[in-house]
This record gives sequence, structure tokens and C-alpha cells, in this order.
Amino acid sequence: MIDLHTHTNVSDGTDTPRELVNKALAQGITVLGLTDHDTVGGWDEATSALRPGIDLVLGSEISAQTVDGISVHILGLLFDRHNAELAQILTDTRDNRIGRMERIISKLNSAGYDITMEDVQAQLSQGATLGRPHLADALVAKKIVKSREEAFNELLHNSSPHYVGHYSPTPEVAIEHIKKAGGVAIIAHPFASLRGRTISVESFAPLVAAGLDGIEIEHRDHSTPDRQLCREIVNTYGLIETGSSDYHGTGKLNLLGESTTTSENWEILAARATGGEVVRA
Repeated sequence: MIDLHTHTNVSDGTDTPRELVNKALAQGITVLGLTDHDTVGGWDEATSALRPGIDLVLGSEISAQTVDGISVHILGLLFDRHNAELAQILTDTRDNRIGRMERIISKLNSAGYDITMEDVQAQLSQGATLGRPHLADALVAKKIVKSREEAFNELLHNSSPHYVGHYSPTPEVAIEHIKKAGGVAIIAHPFASLRGRTISVESFAPLVAAGLDGIEIEHRDHSTPDRQLCREIVNTYGLIETGSSDYHGTGKLNLLGESTTTSENWEILAARATGGEVVRA
């Protein structure tokens, strides 16, 4: 099984990179993509945990935003971690998350919720990329809500009065820099409408021009019509279809390997990468 989109506690998952590799191996995953948000911080630990039977694809899920404020996530795989321009984009995006979190907390405080930045930071593992899931965990710890899911449904969704946008590169810029760093670029769950506004079909032309390689189609947040629309786009532009779990440990319901990529499509993607290689034990 090939699962190209997972997270650890280096961003907003709950497993350590080592735990993720061990779970993936136990569950029959043969190719595992490690794609923490806006960071490569889990790469070394995951690599050191490898054993025969599983290949590791190192990457990152880059937070991007269109000029009209629509959130888009781009999976960059097999890029050169030492590429200075891409590394700077990841750093700038992570740094901006601190100010954004402070503004969200201020809005929650104004609405009567007793939560502090210290409460949120207590939920982070060392060096983790800060995100709303950590705020959700803090709200659970303070017994304001019962679960991450309730926190997002009630307080932290993109249409909430407490929502605050954040700095992100445009999807085109993210894709261009992934490609310059020798990686492959896949748009993650592009029509997952439960997460907020989604991009239009027309938006794909400039993404393809920037170098987009594929579309994550098989994903639990895509309906059957969403998947069909994605396949039409794949056929129009000659893109590569992928499927992934978007696993977050206990942070989400998503299960390792619940959606996968075919070996044929993975071989095409891997052959396009020049910045990094698949890691094997």
C-alpha cells in the first residue's frame, strides 16, 4: 500500500515520526509519505526508524493561499531540504503562525473563552509547527470542548467569527519553489468543501503552468462528485492521480492506508523528482 500524505507531532499529528513509521510498517504500508505542515523537522527521526519492508518519501504539506483568500494545501515530495528559497518559505509560514494564533486567542477571549497562548504551547511537542489543532487540544484540556472535532465544528472552522487568516505563498509560488528544489507537487484534497471555500476548476490552469504534477483524489473529505470532477481535471491536463489517508494519529478519524496511490502512478511521480530520493533501510 502506498500512502503519500501523513502527519506526526512535529506538526499537528499525535504520533512521533518513529511511531508513525512503526505503525505504517505494522499495517502493511510499503511506501509512506511524511508530509508535516510547513516543516521538514520530522525527517531525520523517521529516517532513523526505518526497517526493511517500507520506503520513506520525505516531504511537506505547504500552506498556500490564493489572492482571494482561499486556503490551498500543496504536497511537496522528494525535494531538496537545503534549497534556500523553499526553506525560507517554510520558515516564514511557520513564524507567521505565532501571530495568527495570538489573534485567534484574542478573539476567543473577547467571546468569553478562557484560553491563553501558554495553554496552547503546552500542547506542542518540541519544535512542532503551531496550528489550530493545538488550540483545539488546549480547549479540550480546559474542558471547554470535548474533542478536536467539536472544537473545529463549533469554534475554529474557517467561517467562524474567531477565524484569522495567515501569511502563505500563493499555490503557484509554492509549486514553483517545490519544482525548483527538485520535488514533485500535488494539490491535496482540492474540493474538500467542509474545510471552507475551495478553488474553482478554472484555477487549475495556472497551477499546471507552474508545474503541478498531480491531484490527491482519493481522500475521505472528497465526495463521489468531487472525485469525478478531479478525474476530469486529471484527464484535461494530463496530471497524475493520487490517494492518501491524511493520517493525524488520534487527532483525526483518518486511518493509515484508508486511501492509497497505485504503484503505477507512484512510479511516474518518483521518476520526476531530482531533489531527493526515496529512503530505504
